[in-house]
Amino acid sequence: MPGIEYDQLYRLMQLADRVSVNLEGPTQERLDALAPKKDFQRELLSMLQLAEQIRRTHPYEKLAGTVTQFVVGAVGDTDQELLSLSNRLYRHYGLTRAYYSGFSPVIQTPFENLPATDPLREHRLYQASFLLRDYGWKVEDLPFLSDGNMFLDMDPKRAWAERHLRDAPVEIMTASREQLLRVPGIGPFGANAILRARRLGRLTDLSHLRQLNIRAPEQVAQYILLDGHRPATQMNLF
Repeated sequence: MPGIEYDQLYRLMQLADRVSVNLEGPTQERLDALAPKKDFQRELLSMLQLAEQIRRTHPYEKLAGTVTQFVVGAVGDTDQELLSLSNRLYRHYGLTRAYYSGFSPVIQTPFENLPATDPLREHRLYQASFLLRDYGWKVEDLPFLSDGNMFLDMDPKRAWAERHLRDAPVEIMTASREQLLRVPGIGPFGANAILRARRLGRLTDLSHLRQLNIRAPEQVAQYILLDGHRPATQMNLF
């Protein structure tokens, strides 16, 4: 798609399910290390901007979504850089999805001696990206370490909850939908089910959450109150 003209892109968006331009890196500096001949703003980012302009100009047409891809871990990029740009693309460029491809060295290429990116880092980026896109999180909410990367041993939602909800648990009977979505183990369907159920009665036990198809209420327990009380959980014997 880089370098495409307006009318060409418009026609493609009428015909295709999605169109893509791979940014590869989150900044011009990172892109220079990956692909020195590419211009981050003029050749790549502007194409995503053009696609969003076309969608806004033709609001009643069913047009293709836009996606992009980043190479992760080859040139010193940080999770904070990648997710900050992803969030900007979701908010202002109408991006459907960002893809993160962990770097893997290939023999007889300039980066052949660099280490491969841990696949778990790629997984954490997707988890955080979905929090930004689908859960209304801000980049500032994500639990970055001092080096700009996230925990590998804990998903970002749980890492945030460990920091913020251990001592300030969410009251299930009064919490807003946004607050419910901050609790690990409660997704959009679970949050909606809780909002419906508490109009009909009180949720006072973990079994009530299980009946609402919240799959692992025991994992939720440490971050919530049920009708003003910490939920009773069975101790692990091993």
